[in-house]
Amino acid sequence: MNFQRISTGVPGLDEILDGGLIPGRAYLVRGGPGTGKTTLGLHFLSAGAASGEKTLYITLTEPESQIRRNAERRGINLSGVAFLDLTPTPQFFVQVETYDIFSPAEVERAPITRQITEIVEKVRPIRAVVDSMTQFRYLATDPFQYRKQVLSFVRFLTESDATVLFTSESGPEAPDADLQFLADGVIELQREGDRRALSVLKFRGSSFRPGQHALRLDDEGMKVFPRLVPEAYRREFVPEPIPSGVPELDELLHGGLERGTTTIISGASGLGKTTVGLQFMKEAAGRGERSVVYLFEESVETLLTRCQGVNIPARTMLERGTLNIVHVEPLQYTPEEFAQLVRREVEEQNARIVMIDSVAGYRLSIRGEDLTAHLHALCKYLTNMGVTVLLIVEVERIVGDFSATELGISYLADNVIFLRYLELNGELRRAIGVLKKRLSDFEKTMREIEITRYGIRVGKPLTDLRGILTGTPEWVRRESP
Repeated sequence: MNFQRISTGVPGLDEILDGGLIPGRAYLVRGGPGTGKTTLGLHFLSAGAASGEKTLYITLTEPESQIRRNAERRGINLSGVAFLDLTPTPQFFVQVETYDIFSPAEVERAPITRQITEIVEKVRPIRAVVDSMTQFRYLATDPFQYRKQVLSFVRFLTESDATVLFTSESGPEAPDADLQFLADGVIELQREGDRRALSVLKFRGSSFRPGQHALRLDDEGMKVFPRLVPEAYRREFVPEPIPSGVPELDELLHGGLERGTTTIISGASGLGKTTVGLQFMKEAAGRGERSVVYLFEESVETLLTRCQGVNIPARTMLERGTLNIVHVEPLQYTPEEFAQLVRREVEEQNARIVMIDSVAGYRLSIRGEDLTAHLHALCKYLTNMGVTVLLIVEVERIVGDFSATELGISYLADNVIFLRYLELNGELRRAIGVLKKRLSDFEKTMREIEITRYGIRVGKPLTDLRGILTGTPEWVRRESP
């Protein structure tokens, strides 16, 4: 169904909610202490005030002055937000109140109800936040009365044309199952160590993106990073081969790597895996196409210096906008945050080649989660968008039994290019070969490869050697005719 949506004001959350909240409904934001419930409410009201809407914040737990100070520190503008502060004053502690006939809940409820009614009728808010609804539980004499009062209160606000967010401190001591039934939508905030997440448990009358989504709270407030669903993205493209610009390497690949495919470039340290990937980007830059490299291990300056030494004009490519190099500190990003970085390059900058250097560094960012699942989602999204993906995979074995990857991700690749050290006559040499190519045939032999100051040099097929994959090949003697 199509509704005129209203924004939550939280970057990324509207995408999860299929465009935003449905007006005139009530939504529960639940979570433990420190999970960001108040911050989400502040973003919601600030976005409304910025659009000229009347907004109201009803607080029963934290004083207005403190909320405004915290919002100011995070750059959230509350200048157009009205407040009703129902928190106890300091004088309450020194005043001794006794109730001989009626319970405290019955005595306290009437004036609070009157204050809420008066300010709602005065402000006529389009957006309202109640923080927190848990406190109303103490104004009711039994669960039935509480449920009835809350339902009546929410209906009073929504029938006044307000869209309402109300929070609850979820936990064993304060169960909020009744609030979840009453709400039109339920947003749950979670925190485990330094990892935060958001989930939508319910969104009446609308679709939404299920699952856990990464959440970040910092000096700029709240940001949500939606879990990547590859099937939701697709771009029309022609799966044409893109050459490397090195004729012998293109012969090995029968023309190059096709658009919209994933390629693993595998090998031990120092073989030139990154250089091979950058060679495809150099050729793409000549066509005016943009590429991006995500470095998880070395610095940008180190890579630029290395490129200069092998005749890849990376600095010029950066200046012309045909290349972007991004250093990624793995422990500072969740997989969802990294996916957001990649999406911006693809959707806003039209990057056509994406290289992750390396998969081992990327694995650190997922902190024990399923590497294959996250990498599959990212690669599937990119290939759906017609992007050529290069995954740099380092193997530990320099010689000995051959292994294209030790991470169990070979099935993700449409193409597998491997580099190998060879020991020939006491000299260490390098060879390159293709193990797999899904969309076309490829050369079944290996070729010697050199990384020189003039660039990549690839030799003729090594047809006179056997045992290449062992790392210690032998010459095959050919008998004279």
